[in-house]
Amino acid sequence: MQAETKRHNRNNISRTTAYLDYYRRNPEIHWSLLAHMVSRNTGWNMTDLRGSFLPRIMSSQECDDFYALLERGNWIIFEDAYPQLLLYEKGKQHRKNYFHLLPAFHVSVFMQVLWPFFLDGNDSELITLALVVNEQNHLEQTVMKNGSFKKTVFDKIEFMLQDLLSMNQIIFPLVIEGERIKLRGKTIHQFEELHQRIQIGRDLYALLFHEKTLNRTIHWACQTPHTGSRMDFWSHLFNLVNEEVPGRKRMHSRFKNGSLKEGEARIYSPIWQNVWKDTPHSSPAQRDWFQDTDVLSYLEKPKINVEGDIGKEYCRTLEKLEYAVMAKSVSTLF
Repeated sequence: MQAETKRHNRNNISRTTAYLDYYRRNPEIHWSLLAHMVSRNTGWNMTDLRGSFLPRIMSSQECDDFYALLERGNWIIFEDAYPQLLLYEKGKQHRKNYFHLLPAFHVSVFMQVLWPFFLDGNDSELITLALVVNEQNHLEQTVMKNGSFKKTVFDKIEFMLQDLLSMNQIIFPLVIEGERIKLRGKTIHQFEELHQRIQIGRDLYALLFHEKTLNRTIHWACQTPHTGSRMDFWSHLFNLVNEEVPGRKRMHSRFKNGSLKEGEARIYSPIWQNVWKDTPHSSPAQRDWFQDTDVLSYLEKPKINVEGDIGKEYCRTLEKLEYAVMAKSVSTLF
């Protein structure tokens, strides 16, 4: 299991693919589909750092620092969660309970208690919410409280700017009306706060697993391999090839009513392997995050949200980003 986890934990592409493959084998483990969709978004955020907009308003070092944060978090969560998933799967195959092995993988006592509850009642919602709470607390302890990330990322003006301009959306594409792609999702605020991240995870779970849209999102995910390029979901706005003229300073918006104006170049959104390489990691110091039973309140059933259409909001985000790029271009003239 350690070898299998290491093999799939090479980069964002391999992790994201492993989550979906696991869900297709074990659809009762809802968290794996949620993790797949969120990990897709992480990959898109990573390639944004080499795309049309962010490299023009952030320094090369700042882009690298943002990437390091995203990559470390993506790696940390997979390292902790995937062995848990494998133990459940092996147990299901062999009709045995292997969760007594969880301590060997340094899994929190929180999950050591809740996995057996899942076996007794097969409550997919309970184990999903438990994994959301566990992984965000594990992330908090190992990444978010890391002093170097606080200095290089969370205290940077660009991080606050992204929050201010609502540039952080988690997007769940789904297929409607044949092959047309619609976006559902949620805008993220105050990502550095643990409570907010857990609440976001709960909300995203309710949104993703809504009975009216779940199968259409699964259909999109299964027919669309994860490349890291946003062209995966909106090829009319994004291209994995840079269509813009090198060195040209854009002084007008290419958008109108959420679409490209006629003749305008699409937004450059490269595939992951063309702009990033695998990053070596070391395991963090092992210390159980679980200290307070108050976190059990997060296991209450989340509210079902039938809204979540985020396509127009995401288009406004793209326009804001382009305006930021144009403003920076103008400022360099003076």
